[in-house]
Amino acid sequence: MPNSSPRPNRTTHLMRYSILLFLSWVLSSAGHTQEALGTPDRDDIEYPDDEPPSAGEIALGKMLFFDTRLSTNKKQSCATCHNPDLGFGDGLRKGIGTQGDDLGRNTPHIYNLAWNVVFFWDGRAASLEEQALGPIQSKAEMGMSLPKMLKRLSAVPYYRKQFKAVYGADKIISEDVGRAIAAFERNLISDNSPFDQYIAGDKSAMSPAAIRGLDLYQGKARCTLCHDGANFTDNSFHNIGTGDKDLGRSEIVGDTSLNGAFKTPGLRNVTLTAPYMHDGSIASLQEVIEFYDRGGKLAKNKDKLIKPLGLSPNEIMDLLAYLGALSDPIIVERPTLP
Repeated sequence: MPNSSPRPNRTTHLMRYSILLFLSWVLSSAGHTQEALGTPDRDDIEYPDDEPPSAGEIALGKMLFFDTRLSTNKKQSCATCHNPDLGFGDGLRKGIGTQGDDLGRNTPHIYNLAWNVVFFWDGRAASLEEQALGPIQSKAEMGMSLPKMLKRLSAVPYYRKQFKAVYGADKIISEDVGRAIAAFERNLISDNSPFDQYIAGDKSAMSPAAIRGLDLYQGKARCTLCHDGANFTDNSFHNIGTGDKDLGRSEIVGDTSLNGAFKTPGLRNVTLTAPYMHDGSIASLQEVIEFYDRGGKLAKNKDKLIKPLGLSPNEIMDLLAYLGALSDPIIVERPTLP
């Protein structure tokens, strides 16, 4: 059944972007009120036009997500970097574009993006739809102009048929490509980990070590100062002291106080998404915990929240056990491309 809901006009998009940009600036610049840890509520997802996607829209987005036609040389799809077999990452320190370009940052996972308010490490996109089209157009990433992409997709009978069935239009437009991919990505939800089962009342769902790790996570280890809420992120930006020269968020908002600040990643399925940090500089979760235990590196503009923790080796192991209890892998069957 065609999706007949009205499409937001340009003014609506600009208003939404301005609101979200202001919200993310407030989160970055002001004190953050911690949210309780929990299981994400699917009723809290804000869908475009307040309408959940149809099964047809999700299926169309999935096909596009895996289609290498979206890159200029037909060698790379969204799933090349966001590989479901690698925790929707690529396992590399830094991403590589379709022409072999070093992309400069680690590929972030895409679990539970339905609840995000800004996207990319530097928060430059205000919606999943905008995020979906960004890498396609990036010369360093997939290198595909939108007109060329539309011409390719329009030459495929499957896409002509499915775009008409989902959106009710005879012509494929780039906005609908973004909507479809975003619909698929928004449906990648992890919410039944051992942690979720534990807080729902199954006290056998987590090991004693993981339970001790949960106490540390909320207390001595200070993790919830940034990794809070149902998706273990404050959706804000912090300079955690990795010491690299990437300016991060400040290049987007023009605020030098945010030099070196990057978006706090969510921690669901974090054991699957190595290597870690925006620059991929830390290979294992244990090393991540040890990094924070040391108080990061001596770095200019480091967030005041980053302080030595004084964790014992056993406490580090307990934290690792707890982070492992956030695992709820999503299995995605790769489609046969048309």
